[in-house]
Amino acid sequence: MTDVTGALPRAANPLSPVKRRPKGARYRNIGGVVPVLVLFLPPALLLFTLFVILPMGEAAWYSLFNWSGYGSPENFVGTRNFEVLWRNGAFRTAITNNVLIIVVSLLLQLPLALWLATLVSHRIPGATAFRLVFFLPYVLADVAAGLIWRFIYDGDYGLVASVASLLGFATPYVLADRDYAIYAVLAVVVWKYFGFHMMLFIAGLQSIDKSLYEAADLDGATPWQRFRFVTLPLLSPTIRLSVFFSVIGSLQLFDMIMPLTGGGPSNSTQTMVTFLYTYGVTRMQVGFGSAVGVVLFVICVTLAFGYRRIFMRHD
Repeated sequence: MTDVTGALPRAANPLSPVKRRPKGARYRNIGGVVPVLVLFLPPALLLFTLFVILPMGEAAWYSLFNWSGYGSPENFVGTRNFEVLWRNGAFRTAITNNVLIIVVSLLLQLPLALWLATLVSHRIPGATAFRLVFFLPYVLADVAAGLIWRFIYDGDYGLVASVASLLGFATPYVLADRDYAIYAVLAVVVWKYFGFHMMLFIAGLQSIDKSLYEAADLDGATPWQRFRFVTLPLLSPTIRLSVFFSVIGSLQLFDMIMPLTGGGPSNSTQTMVTFLYTYGVTRMQVGFGSAVGVVLFVICVTLAFGYRRIFMRHD
């Protein structure tokens, strides 16, 4: 490209001298970063070591003992806790429930959140109010949400019992039924957390350039084609992030289940974390509970790093 005089611009002229960075500029920038690292990195490493690394190491050590938590662990049993854990039917139920929660989150919760995000992300009357209403369950504390839904499901005084009596049906005791209690928990999980994913999707939708939709309209694209070929590709980083949060959060589900069902009836709604709490804390089987913690840690770390390595390496 030339200017009005026909001469090459100065930046594009191959004969113009090239400005080079001063020889020590790179090292001066590094010299400004090093004092900050020296000042802030050691306290962070110290706190991380005290509250993360050491507890994990202690849990791995205690998992090799048959220990109740009193005194010093002396009854060394090796890997027997892990062998007993693998044969425990309640733990297998807990793993199955965690997998079920992940599946429902991915196949029901996230599509619902994406659908609602596409509805309320536009500048329409009342969109802000709808966002607030859908996001409120996530703001509510997990323990409070569990208590609220426990009263709703109550077979004597709850909302479900009232509706059943009005319709002339027998009063269902959902949380006392081994076959249906886990589905009641799944309904609460979807209600509680879909607002968080909806807000993630709204943020991703608002970052998409509107001119792309205008170009799609000019090309005669249908709403489904706009969603399929414009929205989904550009929203894919947000979707991958939402899936990551959903999977890790499903594995760590605890606060809401304890006031809702306590893992019952007959361990039918246990998750790996509630199983750890029930056997490692309330029953004072610290060695056995530590083995559960080690298994849970390995599963979470493997899924987290594997997912980031495979699906989020370019994000």
